[in-house]
Amino acid sequence: MDIVSRAQAICLKPKDEWAKIKGETTPVKELFTSYAFILAAIPAIALFLEKLLFGYKIPTIGGWVSYGIGRAFLFAIFYYVFFLIVVYVLGLIINALAPNFSSTPNMMNAMKLAVYSFTPIWVAGVLYIIPFLGILVIFAGLYGLYVLYLGFATPLMDTPKEKVLGYFAVTVVVAIVLWIIVSVVLGAIFTAGAILRGI
Repeated sequence: MDIVSRAQAICLKPKDEWAKIKGETTPVKELFTSYAFILAAIPAIALFLEKLLFGYKIPTIGGWVSYGIGRAFLFAIFYYVFFLIVVYVLGLIINALAPNFSSTPNMMNAMKLAVYSFTPIWVAGVLYIIPFLGILVIFAGLYGLYVLYLGFATPLMDTPKEKVLGYFAVTVVVAIVLWIIVSVVLGAIFTAGAILRGI
């Protein structure tokens, strides 16, 4: 798999790319090892550099708290692993929800939907290096939702046209809940750690 070409096509021509992706038989393991593992490292590395260079803002104590290299690295690793878990769990849920929307369960295609729709976020994740630019990743996330919708509409899960919007909407809610859980856990781990250290 040419990861650069695939990421570029998913971001610039998602509708055409989904049509190609639907006909591919990429094993789930390869989908992660040759694509997700690599692209998910972009925001993780950017966050590592951001924490190292700028630190972390903790509202309860005010101001920015600097991170040592070990702490910044640990944050990046947690973020990277949690992000990949979210993608995998989302794929599992997309597949499990299929019968509810008159769709055909297909783990491979469900994982394609989960993995490839995160491409815009991963690519834009490089912006995390500069704190005030990190907010732009939110817009990339919204575009990722559009990419996900096009994947459902292709339809990767053989979803009837009238069921696509509902399937997509439920998936978006699940993705948001998963991301909130990860954000809360990450925030709790590292904010509590900073406070307990007496920073």
